[in-house]
Amino acid sequence: MQLEIAVLSRPGGRSSNQDACGFWSGPGVCFCVVADGAGGHRGGDVASKLVVQETLGWFRERHECSGPAIEAAMRNANEKVVSMQQSNDDIGDMRTTAVVLAIDFDSELATWGHLGDSRLYCFRQDRIVVQTRDHSVVQSLVEAGLLEEKDLRTAPDRSKLLAALGDLDSFEPRVASELFPLQDHDKFLLCTDGLWEYVEESELQATLEAAGSAEEWLRLLEGRVLARGRTGQDNYSALAVWCKSE
Repeated sequence: MQLEIAVLSRPGGRSSNQDACGFWSGPGVCFCVVADGAGGHRGGDVASKLVVQETLGWFRERHECSGPAIEAAMRNANEKVVSMQQSNDDIGDMRTTAVVLAIDFDSELATWGHLGDSRLYCFRQDRIVVQTRDHSVVQSLVEAGLLEEKDLRTAPDRSKLLAALGDLDSFEPRVASELFPLQDHDKFLLCTDGLWEYVEESELQATLEAAGSAEEWLRLLEGRVLARGRTGQDNYSALAVWCKSE
């Protein structure tokens, strides 16, 4: 199996980009990370870049595609964020979301984990078969039946998180319970809320059907974001992974 990967990260209407994303491929494996420095916290850009760097660094040393590996890599990154908080009062409140994808393309298996409201979607035959659930106030209201799913993007408290990296006491990432067997033409999207807030799930699928490559897909998604964005809109970032037979 071969992978086609494309990356997008823009500041939107903000003066700086607090998102960070990256990937690393080694013998038979690939690891991807997208992070969003929590708004309102000084050092959000520092936290997001540190989490991407430390998570990919952990996998470069171990090449392990498993749920426990995802959690261990994220835990290591979380500890590094907390350590930096403690060494510099100016960034003592920094936080970041993170979503991590690990692929063993020799064995054709994948797994993932996340904390916060950066998301992972998996598409099979251009239809969503996996979507992570946010650690957010509005997601908890949806799951409790107090808010309709359709209102999640517009609810007043949509940006309030229940968990993020940068806190030792409440570090509980959601990690896939078992390895995911890949099929030819499966596709993944990792993205921050600055992207998915403007693109409904039905549009993710429609743009995927229209795209001839991972890079073109991200361009189509960015077009939706730019057409609907408002003054001062959030940073937006995405990483697309397309799985193909050799």
